[in-house]
Amino acid sequence: MPDHGKTAVPASVAEASPAERSVSATLPHPPAFGQRSIADVLTSAAASLGVDGFTNTLGLPPSSRVCVVLADGLGRNLLKQKSAHTPFLRSVMNKGQGNIPVWLDSTFPSTTAAALASFGTGLAPGQHGMVGYDVLDPDQDKVVNMLGNWDAGVDPLTWQPYPTVFERAAASVDVTTVSLPQFGNSPMTQAALRGGRFISGTTSHARTGAAAEAMAAAGPSLMYFYVNELDKAGHRYGCQSEQWEHQLEELDATVKRLNASLPAGTTVLLTADHGMLDVPPAQRIDYSADPALIAGVRHTAGEPRMVHLYLEEGVDDAGRDRLLDAWRNRFGDRIWAFTRDEAVAGGLFGDLRPAVGPRIGDVMIAARDALALYDKRRVRPAAMEVVGQHGSLTKAEREVPLLCFTAEGRKAGRG
Repeated sequence: MPDHGKTAVPASVAEASPAERSVSATLPHPPAFGQRSIADVLTSAAASLGVDGFTNTLGLPPSSRVCVVLADGLGRNLLKQKSAHTPFLRSVMNKGQGNIPVWLDSTFPSTTAAALASFGTGLAPGQHGMVGYDVLDPDQDKVVNMLGNWDAGVDPLTWQPYPTVFERAAASVDVTTVSLPQFGNSPMTQAALRGGRFISGTTSHARTGAAAEAMAAAGPSLMYFYVNELDKAGHRYGCQSEQWEHQLEELDATVKRLNASLPAGTTVLLTADHGMLDVPPAQRIDYSADPALIAGVRHTAGEPRMVHLYLEEGVDDAGRDRLLDAWRNRFGDRIWAFTRDEAVAGGLFGDLRPAVGPRIGDVMIAARDALALYDKRRVRPAAMEVVGQHGSLTKAEREVPLLCFTAEGRKAGRG
């Protein structure tokens, strides 16, 4: 797999040499669903609280209170690279966490909609059906968004019909989500994170204060604490920017405040939905400008680092293979180009529910190095200004940290 910090890219992708056009014969290994993945965090937390019906896959310690902090966009590699900005988290890491994994797999694609849905349901994307940032709705024959621009014709409870971990656990323990106000009743929350109480706060200080108050008032409890500032800074400025580092420092301070203010003995977990890498402007490419790359394609969807291509009715296997060859000839080993069947056979989506299959592209293109692929016919110009990107199968995007520690709680004499 390429070294993302050092990979040289051709000045012009169209001029790639024959060696650069060689293609890896195999896809990377699938996410470790049921072993060490983002889908195993809340289920393990519920099991550690003694809630029936869950398995403690991650080996978390028994507890009466668990607070799971999810930092959107915090890749394992980034946390290691930027450890000078995280003195509190570094101190936690140095203590070790026994046999609990120190990192997890995100989902495929490594994007928020898919990963948070797996986090919230304990299921792989092939089951919950959130298989991309935007994907085809076969019933409407249109591309629909799975995050902030949810389509009015898509019912969240039908699209993702399984009960969430929160719904299942709420009968046994207090369940609380602490997040930003706009996510309280969003379609994404309804689909994948519904259940329990929702407490909002516009600042990290407000959210940590609300979290401490809510957990102190409850008995056995499971809390989900969402932080999105890193992801926003990464998309706008890049994950190697001063702005991203500032937000990482803010995250470190937030977790430190939780350590001091949550009830003593609370198990605190820190993880993320995906990682990120920066893509320079010259490598943000409009693939729709090349007719060969969209020949026979009815719809395009996904994300710039994990493209779904849906073929016109009547395009046969030969037409599909010509499309794959066109992508491989253009981008060489800078991409993985594969079919839906190959992705499913390779376990990338986990077990596939029949209704989910048509939501996945007939042909899929995943970036291997610092490359972002756009269909300018359907995306806003501002989309091509995004610096930090994710969605593909590289370690930078798919590996996320897992930190586990016990909160010290409010010290005596501190009011």
